[in-house]
Amino acid sequence: MTDLKLLSLDQDDLTILSAHMQDAVFKPGDVDYAARVGIFSVAVNRFVWEKAKRKDKSFERRRAVLTMKRVQAVRSIGFDRTDKEQVLSLLALNFSKKGDGPEGTLELVCAAGATIALDVECIEVQLADTGGAWETTSRPKHPGA
Repeated sequence: MTDLKLLSLDQDDLTILSAHMQDAVFKPGDVDYAARVGIFSVAVNRFVWEKAKRKDKSFERRRAVLTMKRVQAVRSIGFDRTDKEQVLSLLALNFSKKGDGPEGTLELVCAAGATIALDVECIEVQLADTGGAWETTSRPKHPGA
């Protein structure tokens, strides 16, 4: 399979990108924010939903980088940013528009109430697989799904 590369410039694109990022895991130590240039990035182990078949007994994860551009500020809640080894599980990417313009808040919503909120000028998000895949026998499960 070829590496996944996606670009999101609006809320519809972000919904698709969010589906590919669901259940990606990362640590606070994998997060980087370059305030001077307005770029926020996080290296993740992405669950490969596009290859997950219900009958398969094994599944796949891939190393990927999620990059957000035009970031003006970053806030977090629900986890200890100094604990660089804590594992966070991403559930969704949400965008809330502010006013009539393209600016708003982009949220990385994680399990257990953890959230990273980015104030952005507009939606400009890139997802790129960066490394090889490895097999996992664990398929993420969600209550009620």
